[in-house]
Amino acid sequence: MDCRYLEDCGSCVLTLSYSEQKQLKIAKIRELFSKFWSGEFEFFDSDESGFRSRAEFGIWHENDDISYCMRSHQNTKLPIQSCQIVDTKISNIMPELLKTIKEDRALVERLFGVEFISSAKSLIVTLLYHKDVNSIKDNLANIQSKLKIGLIARSRGVKLEFGDTKINEILDINGREFNYIMSDTAFIQPNKKVNEKMISWAINSISDGVDLIELYCGHGNFTIPISFKFQKVLATEISKSSIDMALKNCQLNSVNNIKFARLSAAEIMSAMAKEREFERLRGVDLDSYRFSHILVDPPRAGCENSVLDFMSKIDNIIYISCNPLTLKDNLEVLSKTHKVVKFAIFDQFVHTNHIECGVILKKLS
Repeated sequence: MDCRYLEDCGSCVLTLSYSEQKQLKIAKIRELFSKFWSGEFEFFDSDESGFRSRAEFGIWHENDDISYCMRSHQNTKLPIQSCQIVDTKISNIMPELLKTIKEDRALVERLFGVEFISSAKSLIVTLLYHKDVNSIKDNLANIQSKLKIGLIARSRGVKLEFGDTKINEILDINGREFNYIMSDTAFIQPNKKVNEKMISWAINSISDGVDLIELYCGHGNFTIPISFKFQKVLATEISKSSIDMALKNCQLNSVNNIKFARLSAAEIMSAMAKEREFERLRGVDLDSYRFSHILVDPPRAGCENSVLDFMSKIDNIIYISCNPLTLKDNLEVLSKTHKVVKFAIFDQFVHTNHIECGVILKKLS
């Protein structure tokens, strides 16, 4: 990637060639997980530029002018004019947005950040202010009308929306299109192409099963495409808005074998152990499920002990991890009952040290 900010910008910390980055990441994972896996590490690469569908920038004020900015390696603000890792929709709108804002002094004043989300059918821009955005409501409406984007403006305790601010995405999973609708606050995998590879890998790595339980399901990113491998699916997520979106996404994709429950991992474990009954499980007969597989995509802290104990009782585990260190800790427990049969590396964040992993485990005979 030929970026003039590469040596200074704190976002991209690896200046190696992409082939060197790939070998570095494989070597790190091979060393970290040598105790659990000695086979091939499947590596799913990314485009070197134009891959980020979600991006955040600060706003740099100097005299009467503004520009985008990032944190430098020295933790100072680095003014920038462009960013090569964002996708085409975002890179195209960035200069046009800034030009339009500069034409209205009221929009410039106390603007401190901009967030972008792009998808197959959407482009959402969020402007962040240190002043009440109600005072510039008409000005913001003019921007939305001129640029034809979904526009959100936020200030402390206030959120204004202009145009269509729902994210409409299409994912190609093994040659089949899946449609998703999400809110701007939903957790979204920032690298669409690698996300598609990640979901496809999970589906292709398992044989058809009886029933699946998924924890931390979000808006149904994995849930909906993988549901076709199972008779029934029970998926849990703590966020009410994510559950609402997941239900809509089932309708969009004509999926009817999934039950969603707004429960934390700890709560569904308690319900499974019959320690507690939940109103949010009304209409869900837990005893009717015969779970052959479990899918987890936990936060960086990994899975709780109660979840690991539950996982140890299920024959097949699909574990997607955004933190290799907590994955290693969890495998220390799971390896007592299961063995790793597949291991993948997903390069969601090129030019950084971040590594995402996928592991398939089968119960020891």
